[in-house]
Amino acid sequence: MDLLVKLYDVEPDHALRQALGAEGINVRRALAPELDTVRLWVTYRFNGRWASEAQVAMTRDPGSCLIAVRQGRMLGFACYDAVALGMFGPIGVDASMRAKGIGRALLLETLLAMRARGYAYAVVGGAGPQDFYIRTVGAVPVEGSERSVYGDLLKAQD
Repeated sequence: MDLLVKLYDVEPDHALRQALGAEGINVRRALAPELDTVRLWVTYRFNGRWASEAQVAMTRDPGSCLIAVRQGRMLGFACYDAVALGMFGPIGVDASMRAKGIGRALLLETLLAMRARGYAYAVVGGAGPQDFYIRTVGAVPVEGSERSVYGDLLKAQD
């Protein structure tokens, strides 16, 4: 099911930014020369579909893929405007780095980037852990969206 987020209600979490910064973790927009690195990282840890979305997000102007980085190593990513304009996702954090606030930081920073681009709302397409979005940014379900934009994706072929 899709979720809707009111971007005008999303606030930065300065304490989280500071805590992650103290750990040497920075959330920033991915740069064009990092495309292959991001795509491979996402493919290896998640799947090729998400890697395709990350690639599309990185080719937007400005790029719409944010990454969490520490000492030149990618820890997570989040995208918007990948499968459709105004849609948030995908988002993923390396399994070894979960439960440290990185996913929350990526979500917030990406939604704030969407707001800065002029969006009032964001749609989280086919949201996985709905409780995370509801709790973190007050997302609400979009009624009748069970099929979502992802409903007619091509199947893998031999």
